[in-house]
Amino acid sequence: MTTIKVIRDGEHKLKQIVHVRQHALAVAEPVAAGGDDEGPTPHEVYDSALGACKAMTVLWYARRKQIPVDDVQVTVERDDSLERQELLQVAHKCPIHKLMSAVTTEISTALVAVQG
Repeated sequence: MTTIKVIRDGEHKLKQIVHVRQHALAVAEPVAAGGDDEGPTPHEVYDSALGACKAMTVLWYARRKQIPVDDVQVTVERDDSLERQELLQVAHKCPIHKLMSAVTTEISTALVAVQG
């Protein structure tokens, strides 16, 4: 069993230190996202894991089959524009947004004579 600990680096806005066995990796956010750009973002770490896994799988298979391989390079490009578009569509489905944009609100104010 491997335990992964994530500990905040209090000297930076969003920086986290990920500890895996004897290894440490800084994970943060770029300045544009409110961080100090002290490391890759969680999404970039996720994408890096995919690239590393693919490269290691090819090397493992080549070694097992005795296929000579000089080098393996993997490039991962994440296009989150569709993800962002999906989030925008969901935002438009907010019940309050629907209420404010789909109905006509009529307000009437009246004085009531007090009998006395």
